[in-house]
Amino acid sequence: MAVNVVSDKSLAPVVDKVAGQQRLDLADGVGLYRSGDIHGIGVLADMVRRRMHGRRAYYNVNRHINYTNYCVLRCKFCSFRRSHAGDGQDGYELSVAEVVEQARQAYEAGATEVHIVGGLHPKLPFEYYLEMCRSVRSACPRIHIKAFTAIEIIHLARIARPRLSIREVLERLREEGLDSLPGGGAEIFDQRVHDEVYRNKVGAEGWFDVHRTAHELGICSNATMLFGHVEGIEQRIRHLLALRDEQDRSLSGRAGRFNCMVPLPFLPAGSELSHLPGPSGVEQLKTLAICRLMLDNFAHIKAFWVMFSPKLAQVSLSWGVDDLDGTVLQYQIVDGDQSRGAAVLTVEQLRRMITEAGFEPVERDSLYRAAACQDRT
Repeated sequence: MAVNVVSDKSLAPVVDKVAGQQRLDLADGVGLYRSGDIHGIGVLADMVRRRMHGRRAYYNVNRHINYTNYCVLRCKFCSFRRSHAGDGQDGYELSVAEVVEQARQAYEAGATEVHIVGGLHPKLPFEYYLEMCRSVRSACPRIHIKAFTAIEIIHLARIARPRLSIREVLERLREEGLDSLPGGGAEIFDQRVHDEVYRNKVGAEGWFDVHRTAHELGICSNATMLFGHVEGIEQRIRHLLALRDEQDRSLSGRAGRFNCMVPLPFLPAGSELSHLPGPSGVEQLKTLAICRLMLDNFAHIKAFWVMFSPKLAQVSLSWGVDDLDGTVLQYQIVDGDQSRGAAVLTVEQLRRMITEAGFEPVERDSLYRAAACQDRT
């Protein structure tokens, strides 16, 4: 590959490695972040993306359900959390029947996946979560249930009576209908960042323990990285390297794996870190591209359009991204105009976004198999 694909000649070693399909290291990742050649980085990521997926770009028909915003944690980056003690007027918890009704409506409208996450509620019993999976499965027999972050799984192990291991919690949930895990709660795998921003939440060891156990059981999951707050670029690259190492282990001997990487830009409004600017659009594109370049053993890089905006997500398809997530319909994890409340794109809009960017839209299921129906609009 000619070095002239980049204007920053310090990236020449990275160009050679990408051309030779060699694995990038910490120094390469840091160098990519420090480079101002955003277009060259995009070209490199696009080369890898097209090598893996050609012109295909994926989306799915899904529904996000946030069953409660009550949470015992006080993570500084979170604008979603409310105290059960009543320090906010808009705290809520959904009954199992309400969760099922939202899932049923989505299912009847053609959704193939329901994505269920919430805060760590101080009083809901373990049976609530089992009943939720059981009832959604009964009402929506063919829908894929992707539910509960690693932090929620650890919470369930603690509140179960008698207390259960992570493996036992996952086995019980799977018996009731759970299909896969989302990747939330990873944040940044760095002790300084953990202690400064989310000290009461389990860190990297706990997060990896849940996903490792899930993969051993044949339950696939996603991975995330929350970027653009108090972390530095080296912390981001070390986070990606930790995910890559874990994926190596899963692919070499476990029945499950990470399906995709979902970088998440920090959106400061409404959080205790609202004084921070959050990552710029250029920083977001660069991070998506670097994820594609560093994570050679992850099949998919997702730009969750709700947090990136549809326009930037569309552009990101040429910066290493091959998946835009789905129709979503209401996402409440971030606050303010950033996306709180109703958030929905139709299948027609998603397909148009992809086509206008020069790619071929492919409706997928939750495991990235092409959906049977490709002409739905």
